[in-house]
Amino acid sequence: SAKDMKHRLGFLLQKSDSCDYSSSQGKKEKIPSSQRVSQEEVRKWADSLENLIHHDRGLAAFRAFLKSEYSEENIEFWVSCEDYKKTKSPAKLSPKARKIYDEFISVQATKEVNLDSCTREKTSHNVLEPTLSCFDEAQRKIFTLMEKDSYRRFLKSPYYLDLVSPPGASCRPENCKRSHTHTLDCNSNIISQCA
Repeated sequence: SAKDMKHRLGFLLQKSDSCDYSSSQGKKEKIPSSQRVSQEEVRKWADSLENLIHHDRGLAAFRAFLKSEYSEENIEFWVSCEDYKKTKSPAKLSPKARKIYDEFISVQATKEVNLDSCTREKTSHNVLEPTLSCFDEAQRKIFTLMEKDSYRRFLKSPYYLDLVSPPGASCRPENCKRSHTHTLDCNSNIISQCA
């Protein structure tokens, strides 16, 4: 509500000189994700796409990056396949398989993924009598596509670099004291990351 917002702004203005006001502020607001993931964990994301997408925060960062490139259908398809493989009830396989097929694989798919005709045809055939592994080949192809293409760009993007930079290098108000020299340091760091 507007009253809450006014109260928060007043509180933030009172505490703006402190670096640590976010911890004294109650747990209502989300802590930026970069503070919740250890630097060691973030560095592991650069080892493999698998490390990245099997970590909740890594997956979220990668998804945000793909969204910025208008190619989030690839990771959405991969996640849907992972979810599909966990289906316990055989009665749910067919409707789930059909939904994934219609959304990502069919020629009229709203979020069509880039598959070769052979894989597309094989997957179409698999969906007629779905098993837990009916999307495996298509999922592998999309994983490889992301690994060779968008994953490499992600590692050079601010979506990753802002998380892997050492604490204090970021110039967010919740991380920095207000000082002219620190602001210059932050700006030069951001410029070098984006170059």
